[in-house]
Amino acid sequence: MSAGRTVNAQSHSWGTPQKYVTAIKHFFGGSIALDPCSNEYSIVQAKMEFMLPQYDGLREDWGDYPTIYMNPPYGADRERGTTIKNWLAKCASTHHKHKSEILALVPVATNTRHWKQSVFGEAVAICFLYDTRLKFLENGNGGGKGAPMACAMVYWGKEYDNFYDTFINYGAVVNISDLQGCEIGTTRNQMPLAFG
Repeated sequence: MSAGRTVNAQSHSWGTPQKYVTAIKHFFGGSIALDPCSNEYSIVQAKMEFMLPQYDGLREDWGDYPTIYMNPPYGADRERGTTIKNWLAKCASTHHKHKSEILALVPVATNTRHWKQSVFGEAVAICFLYDTRLKFLENGNGGGKGAPMACAMVYWGKEYDNFYDTFINYGAVVNISDLQGCEIGTTRNQMPLAFG
C-alpha cells in the first residue's frame, strides 16, 4: 500500500488482506497486470509491480496495463508532495485515456474533493466494505490493528455486473455510473447531486 512512501505510522507496508487479493484476481480473470503501489511484503503479486525507490507509481505510465489494482498510501508523502488525491486522479485519468479496468482499496471519504473529482462522476461503482475496521497486513503479516476508518473498493471500468457479483459478498455495492460526466459540487454552497 505505501509503495515505500513515508507515512505517519509505525509500518510503511500495509498490505491488502488475502481475501480481497483473491476476490480482485477472480474479478480480473485470474491475474492482475499492474500494482502501482507495491512493497516488498505485498501478496498481490501482479505481473508488474512499481515499488519505490526504483519505480514511483505516480510517475510511471500505466497505459500498457489492462487491469490495475491499487492500495495506495493513505497518508501524505511530504518528500514527493503527494497524497491519496494524486493516486485517485491517476486512476480516473488512466481509465479515461486507456480504458484500463482499475480497482482501488481506499478510505471512505465521500466529503473530500478527491472523491468528488476522481470517484463521483468518474468511477462506475463502489463497494463499501463490511469490514468497518479492515485489518491490513503489516509487513506481510496478519493480526495488526484495524484501520481507523471505513474502506471501500472503487471501480473504474465497464464490467459492473462482474464487479457486483464479485464484491457483493464483501460489502454494499453501489452503481454510480449515472454520475459519469456530471460535475460534482466541491464547495459548501453548491447543492450535492441526489443519489437515487
